[in-house]
Amino acid sequence: MAKAYLSRRYHFSASHRLHSEAYSEEQNRAVFGKCNNPHGHGHNFVVQITVSGQVDEETGMVCNLADLDAFARTNLVERFDHTNLNTLKCFEETVSTTENLTIEVYRIFESFRAARLELVHIEETGNNSFDYAGGTLQAGRIQY
Repeated sequence: MAKAYLSRRYHFSASHRLHSEAYSEEQNRAVFGKCNNPHGHGHNFVVQITVSGQVDEETGMVCNLADLDAFARTNLVERFDHTNLNTLKCFEETVSTTENLTIEVYRIFESFRAARLELVHIEETGNNSFDYAGGTLQAGRIQY
């Protein structure tokens, strides 16, 4: 059997405020700039999920797109679309940067069992995108 990769894109809109409780108001403004606006700011996020697996001999697919889409709808879009990320449990003690969002989305899709999760790619703006391929943080470095 052949291994193949499948990438699928999903969209949601959400707001956030980059702010750390560990910093003073002045430090937050210096570190996060306009992204520390007390009222927050929003993005139209594009999330690309890449999974892999053996190509099924009968279906010719890595996984059923309907299954992946249903999982994404329930666990990604319905959870994050039109929310303020700062109000979600996953960001109670974590700054709601897109880097951290990418890691959270990876955690979510790790539980999709029909294929192996390879990569989460999130486009925040036309100029900013973020990737996470798993691993653990040790001494400030990602270990793969």
